[in-house]
Amino acid sequence: MFVAPVNTESLLAQAQAETLYLNLIEQINKDFNLANEGIDFPLSISPDELKIQLHEKIYRMIQYKFAEYLNLLYIIDVPENEIKQLDGSDLVILAEQVVFLILKREWQKVWFRNYYK
Repeated sequence: MFVAPVNTESLLAQAQAETLYLNLIEQINKDFNLANEGIDFPLSISPDELKIQLHEKIYRMIQYKFAEYLNLLYIIDVPENEIKQLDGSDLVILAEQVVFLILKREWQKVWFRNYYK
């Protein structure tokens, strides 16, 4: 049964433990490219580096490409009610929270695809 992770670190650890980390990277690359936000994480990227680079990308999108950021959230299918619950007063913290929501949704897709194949 799918258990939603509580934070980014546990999510990435769970993905590695279930040997689905590479699938997670592929899913992230796929959805970002569908949103015309070219991103190409190498499959060799470490979980810490993935988290840092995603955070930087989302932070820049919120600041400079807000419409594209909203489109990305739509394509990834991040629940709107979860985004609305975030406090947007600090952009750095907001970007970190959004990265977790993105990773959580991408992990759901990968996990369910693997579990029900």
